[in-house]
Amino acid sequence: MTDPTTRDGRLGVGIIGAGRVGPVIGAALAGAGHAVTGITTGSDDDRASAVLPDVPVLEPLDVVRRSELVVLAVPHDQLPGLVAGIAEVGGWQIGQLVLHTDPAYGIEVLRSAAERGAIPLAVHPAITFTGTSIDLRQLQAGYAAVTAPAAVLPIAQALAVEMGCEPVVIAEADRAAYADAIQTATEFSRSIIAQSTARLSEIGVENAGGFLSALVQSTVERALREASAPPPLL
Repeated sequence: MTDPTTRDGRLGVGIIGAGRVGPVIGAALAGAGHAVTGITTGSDDDRASAVLPDVPVLEPLDVVRRSELVVLAVPHDQLPGLVAGIAEVGGWQIGQLVLHTDPAYGIEVLRSAAERGAIPLAVHPAITFTGTSIDLRQLQAGYAAVTAPAAVLPIAQALAVEMGCEPVVIAEADRAAYADAIQTATEFSRSIIAQSTARLSEIGVENAGGFLSALVQSTVERALREASAPPPLL
C-alpha cells in the first residue's frame, strides 16, 4: 500500500455513491494526482459523469476490488449495511484505505472492514455539496472533520488536504455532537432564509433570494468573525 502522505503516493480511488458528494470527492482527489478507478451508479448519473468524465461505472464490489482507496459517500442509513455487506463477501482487502464522508459516524461503522485488514478513515468536508464543479472551489475554502486510528491519522489528514480542506481532528466520541452542530447550522440557516424570502415575496418583492443575498452573506460573515474572535481579556 502506497502512502498518500508522500507526494509520490498516488492511489487508485474508487467511489461508492454517485450522489452530490462522491463524484466531487473523486474529482478533488483526481486533481491531486490520484486515479479514479470507478464509480457506482447513483441518483444522478449525468451529473456524476459531468464531474468525473470517462470514469467507468461499476458494481460496488468491482469498485472495491480495483481500488487502493475506497470512498463511501452514501446516505447515512445505508452506510452500516454497505460496509457489512462487502465484508460478508470478502471484498475488503488488507491495507486498503476505506474512507467515509458521513458527519455522524466515526470509524466504528467501518469495524467489519477493519477486521479484514482495511484501514478505516472518516473524513467529512464541512460544505453543502451541489454535486457540481462549484464544490471544488468551496472545498478550497473549507474544513474537514477527520477521525482515524492514531497510527494512520496523518493519512486521513493528508487526504483531507488533497481534497482542498484544512483537517480538524474530531474524536470518535464527539462525532454525534459534531453532526448535531453541522445539522443545526445548515437546517436553521435554510429554514430562516426560506421564511424570509417567502415573506418578501408575499409583499411583492421580486427575486427575494437575490434581494437578501448581500444582507445574509454579510450578516453570516460578521457572526462567524465574532464567533472566531478570542475572548476578551479580564
